[in-house]
Order: sequence, then structure tokens, then C-alpha cells
Amino acid sequence: MLHKNLIRRLDLITLKLFVAVYEEGTLTRAAAREAIATSAASKRLMELEEVLGIGLFVRNAKGMVLTAAGETLLHHARRMLFDLEKMGLELDEHLQGMRGYVRMLANLSAIIQFLPEDLHEFTTSHERVKVDLEERPSAGVVQGLIDGVADIGICSEDTDVQGLHRVPYRRDELVVVMRPDHPLANLDRVAFEDTLSSDHIGLHAASSINMRTHTAARSHGIPLRVRIHVPGFDAMCRMIQANMGIGVLPRKAFELLGPPLGLTAVSLSDSWAQRTLILVVRDTTVLSPVSLLLFDHLRRHLH
Repeated sequence: MLHKNLIRRLDLITLKLFVAVYEEGTLTRAAAREAIATSAASKRLMELEEVLGIGLFVRNAKGMVLTAAGETLLHHARRMLFDLEKMGLELDEHLQGMRGYVRMLANLSAIIQFLPEDLHEFTTSHERVKVDLEERPSAGVVQGLIDGVADIGICSEDTDVQGLHRVPYRRDELVVVMRPDHPLANLDRVAFEDTLSSDHIGLHAASSINMRTHTAARSHGIPLRVRIHVPGFDAMCRMIQANMGIGVLPRKAFELLGPPLGLTAVSLSDSWAQRTLILVVRDTTVLSPVSLLLFDHLRRHLH
């Protein structure tokens, strides 16, 4: 008789809420994500457990953790919601084109250099798709995907992706940015070792660029003289303009931010200055149709 009760009493809102509770970790965040009052969300979850006759979550100080029964329901609920979304999107294509919602995490390099144009191209063809983009350091991108807070991530290729699916996205080049009156400013190329006598402006500790520059300095047995850490590329350029030191940035980011401040850039001769950014997803087979569409769009842009 259980299956008959499920057919009569299960609804899409409750299923979506159940999946959201798992992905967000708490009922409060899940209710906010699904635009449901917390009290109403709690009632729906209790009614679902009553219909099934078994607990779906264990509540603890860290949030809500699935029981074995909850893991079984999660598998089927995701498949049902995926199939229903796919059906709706395919039908809707005949009228107004694809629509949907994609959650993305990306490091600062990807957001500044490449994503504005790539996402503009995608959303121009798919005007009804909403993209929620959040900036995180590369390791944070991977952790966010593992935690289920995003569908697609972009990070540096040297990041430990912990078994997630990865494909190349874009290549970039790191350069040394400085004022035009710096002793190295007239060079075409410079070895990073030769910059270590200067003060550096560092990015936040978790950034891929920060880790690469510190690793390179240690390989030469010379500590990196970081005068100040800043949260982003624009702040780094302003500090360089104010004669606080020099800094390492992706070339395209410098081209967007540096020249208006009267700064110059010198290429690095070190091999680690050539980078590949990668696209990361948990599993392409479980991406929603619209997320897979964006993933395929982005992966075609490597050059």
C-alpha cells in the first residue's frame, strides 16, 4: 500500500525541498533556496517521513545528515526531478527556447578574464537561463562541488579535484606587474627569481597564484617579501600604483586593469607562469539538461 500513498501524496515541491535540505545541510537554508517558509518546509518534511514511515534525516549540531532510507530516496528523487526537468525543457524548446538555473563556482582568474564574454555568448542564445556565479579560490571551488552547492566549477589545473570529472577550459599566462619606473620594467622577460629582491603584493593565502609564487620562491631558497595581502586583482594594481611593490597577475587581467593606472607588465620566463584553467563537475551524467548545455558550451572554448 505504500506505493499508492506515495503516488497520492508526493509532490514536486516536497521532493525538491528534500533534495535541497540534503544539498544545503540545514532546513533553514533549504527553505530559503526554495522560497518556502521554514515552518512550512518543516511540516512538509515531517509529512513525507510520516508517509514513508521512516526517518530520512538525522539532525545533529552540524546540520541534517541522510539516513540509509534517505540516501535511497535521494537517488530516486534526483532522477525523477531530472527527468521532469528534461521533459519540460524539451517541450518548452518548441515555444521559447531552453530555460533553467545553473549554479557556478569559479576562481577570480576565470571570472575576470574569460567568463564575462563566454557567459554573454551563452545567455544571448539562451535568454531564459539564469546563472548564479560565485567567486571562490580554486580549492574552494572543488569543495563546493563536493558539498553540492554548485553544478559547474572552474579552477586552476594544479588543484586537487578529489576524483571529480575535469576537462580543460582556458589557458592563461602570469606576468609581473610593476610601475614603469621599476628597474625591471624595461625587460621583455624576467625570471621570477630576479623579482625576489623586490617587495611583492600578494593575493589572499588560498589563491592559486599566491601558492605558485610562494612555491617558486622556496625553490630558489629565497623567502617571498610580501608587503601586503589584498583580496583581488584591482586592489593589487592600486597597491602597485601606490609604489607598495610589484605583483603577479594573469596577463588578460592586467590588460583590463593595469594600463588605466599607468602600470606595465613583464613576461615571466618560468614554466609555471603558463597555466590551464579547468572545468570541474561531479558527474556529467547527473547534470541537469541546462547545466550540461552550459558545460558543453564552456568546454569548446579552449584555445
